[in-house]
Amino acid sequence: MDAIATGTVGRSIASPGATVVLTEIEKRFDEVGAVRGISLSVGAGEFLTLLGPSGSGKTTTLMMIAGFETPTAGDITIDGRSVVARPPHKRNIGMVFQSYALFPHLTVAENIGFPLRQRGVDRTMRARQVAESLELVRLPGYEARYPRQLSGGQQQRVALARAIVFRPRLLLMDEPLGALDKQLRESLQLEMRRLHADLGITFIYVTHDQEEALTMSDRIAVMNEGRIAQIGTPEDLYDRPCDQFVAAFIGESNFLPCVMRGLEDGAIVAERGGTILRALATRMPPAGDEVMLTIRPERIRFAGEEPDVARANRLWATVTEAVFAGERRRYLCCYDHGVSIVVKEASGATTRRRLEGERVELEWSVADTVVV
Repeated sequence: MDAIATGTVGRSIASPGATVVLTEIEKRFDEVGAVRGISLSVGAGEFLTLLGPSGSGKTTTLMMIAGFETPTAGDITIDGRSVVARPPHKRNIGMVFQSYALFPHLTVAENIGFPLRQRGVDRTMRARQVAESLELVRLPGYEARYPRQLSGGQQQRVALARAIVFRPRLLLMDEPLGALDKQLRESLQLEMRRLHADLGITFIYVTHDQEEALTMSDRIAVMNEGRIAQIGTPEDLYDRPCDQFVAAFIGESNFLPCVMRGLEDGAIVAERGGTILRALATRMPPAGDEVMLTIRPERIRFAGEEPDVARANRLWATVTEAVFAGERRRYLCCYDHGVSIVVKEASGATTRRRLEGERVELEWSVADTVVV
């Protein structure tokens, strides 16, 4: 059931969002650290996503913000006030679960109006607020239906409407689209983004789906083994991952182990099998150290006859696999004793298909090469 809280019913739809601050939050279960010293600030009206694999601590973190789990250590504040000792129903938080948690014996209107009824809101006001919430989730006229008469996507919209009907300043969502098929999930991602803009409240969203996080979020906190590995905008995380875990978890990446040679014209110079490669100088390892360079497959192209000076990194490889994937062709190329490089090239009628066994020269920009 949604977290239900005492709050002002009937305030403006565009109510401001709450600020949320986590300070050195920890959660242990039988001495096992599920969350290990997380500190995080969420701005008013922000859409923040906690992204990570199963067991990374993202849902446990969300449950502590909601009040369904108590931190072993640390503090959580909402709008500057600690809520660690405050029960869920007094935190004024909306909550949406993957399982929808709708009451099967209640109509849509009764499900959505349940938080208002708990607050003693009169029938006329409830009906108005329910209708407004249904408009927001684009299900007007569905008041008399029962959950069994709705599709999965419609049930999820009803769950959303119930979570926002009492106008919370903070909405928490735990994998709310996980049970839906791909096409519907992608459609609802855009709807969720629109709803966030319409409401103006703070969203904290949990998912393991990287594309979902990239599509909807203002910022993403990538979690791994109970800690935040990196936090930033979708563009920051995709273009400038801080380590191999983030680079591999968000999108697809190529990894080239190299040896650090030095710094030249503001770029790191590294070597692999006699080939010199350059990367952005995000950090400066000592000369002679092993370093790992990462490049996104779609940033690599097949070199033309004349080198592109903007794409300073070039190497030769052999195509070992060519796969047609609709709008793109995906090539697996072998370079230097078994090191593989994936290339994604937009497919088109005039694009020459590379053949397995073909020797090719690859090139990409120094600006697209990152040391992780």
